[in-house]
Amino acid sequence: IYRSGTIGKAKEHIEGTAANINAMLGDIGGSAFVSVNKALVTRASAVIPAIPLYIMSLYKVMKAKGLHEGCIEQIDRLYRDRLYAAGGKVPVDAEGRVRIDDWEIRDDVQKEVDDLMAKATEENLGAITDLAGFREDFLQAHGFGVPGVDYEAPVSYA
Repeated sequence: IYRSGTIGKAKEHIEGTAANINAMLGDIGGSAFVSVNKALVTRASAVIPAIPLYIMSLYKVMKAKGLHEGCIEQIDRLYRDRLYAAGGKVPVDAEGRVRIDDWEIRDDVQKEVDDLMAKATEENLGAITDLAGFREDFLQAHGFGVPGVDYEAPVSYA
């Protein structure tokens, strides 16, 4: 879905930029990496056809398996287990990308996601997927539904 459109072009550009940076920094031991991250609720992902259903199904499966990560947890794992892992060698795929979507693309996870997506209807969406989690992430990304915020409190414009 992504590689043929605008987002795909942006990804190609960033991968090319990382290669250029690596060439410039190689002599001094510097490097640049592109990470491939798990599907997350963003403004873009919420409006791309089929992606919300995929993410809702993915979250249901990953939460059930104890594999779900939000943005912060995923980036924490990127730094801890990839970029600053013991030994100093950053694990990359054949294209030189750091894969932090490894739990998402596991065969067992993808099989269950496919099964849920095939069964999903308007009537059962909330029951068989993580519609509530998707909605919560979407609202919080836009400043709503944040725990501890009193949305009824008066606002001072001073």
